[in-house]
Amino acid sequence: MAQITLLEAVNQALAHELEADPKVVVFGQDVGVNGGVFRATEGLQKTFGPERVLDTPLAETMIAGIAVGMAAQGLRPVAEFQFMGFIYPGLDHILNHAARYRNRTRGRLSCPIVYRAPFGGGIHAPEHHSESTEAIFAHIPGLRVVVPSSPARAYGLLLAAIRDPDPVIFLEPKRIYRAAKQEVPDNGEALPLDRCFVLREGTDITLISWGASLKETLEAAEQLAEEGIEAEVIDPATLKPLDIHTVIDSLEKTGRCVVVHEAARFGGLGAEIAAQIGEYAFDLLKAPVQRVTGYDTVMPYYQLENSYLPDTEQVLTAARTALDYPGEGAK
Repeated sequence: MAQITLLEAVNQALAHELEADPKVVVFGQDVGVNGGVFRATEGLQKTFGPERVLDTPLAETMIAGIAVGMAAQGLRPVAEFQFMGFIYPGLDHILNHAARYRNRTRGRLSCPIVYRAPFGGGIHAPEHHSESTEAIFAHIPGLRVVVPSSPARAYGLLLAAIRDPDPVIFLEPKRIYRAAKQEVPDNGEALPLDRCFVLREGTDITLISWGASLKETLEAAEQLAEEGIEAEVIDPATLKPLDIHTVIDSLEKTGRCVVVHEAARFGGLGAEIAAQIGEYAFDLLKAPVQRVTGYDTVMPYYQLENSYLPDTEQVLTAARTALDYPGEGAK
């Protein structure tokens, strides 16, 4: 079996659901003829036709709103925004309609939409092409927020998102679109939503991250292992609703935690995770929860981009701070 990238896994999942369910419709700017700005939908229009894979005008408000109408009438739309920074004109429809449809109709209608968007920095693009504002959507009741961090999870989680009866914001970390390959069977098996994935088991400290930042987090865990420190690495994958139970189970072993994300620090999901740990697992903590994040500023242009993004050394520094608190060392 050939290995594929995260980008190719997204394409594979979309093709599988288009084939399996005639109600699935994929649309957005340039998704058809050109196959999307990153080629995530390459070949889909040729295979399934322009009635199933549609190119739209440059109109994000329209894309978001049409998806609501389609979903209300029994379709399962998968709407793509070219970049996360372009999604904001569609917020009215996403927040005020898609997220509220089940509540507004007292369960009579649901809104099975997947809004896809590449997100995050690391590709030397302007700031509107490098947004990491997942916390905006996680704050809204009625929305599920999902971030894959590997080809296998991209495939399985996207299948689950398309099949879900409620709206899902599916954010694809473009920095790692082509960074790694895995064997991903096209077997139609979805991965569970609302569950954390434990990527590495450990007993000394818990490292939590998602999307592209998992690369640096796993690198930090490897370096800690060389020092005799075993870090448990958790990928939440579904950021909302958060599987805090897996986090608590980990803290019962480690008692120490670092949360890593490239989004701005203030009001980021790292703060929410830290708050829930403080609320539900305070007695398990041996040290304050540490955060490694982006800065409270607009993503800089490419000359300074790497200075904005969390790196492995920052994760290591935060981990050692937690391990040393209050100066007793890791053991």
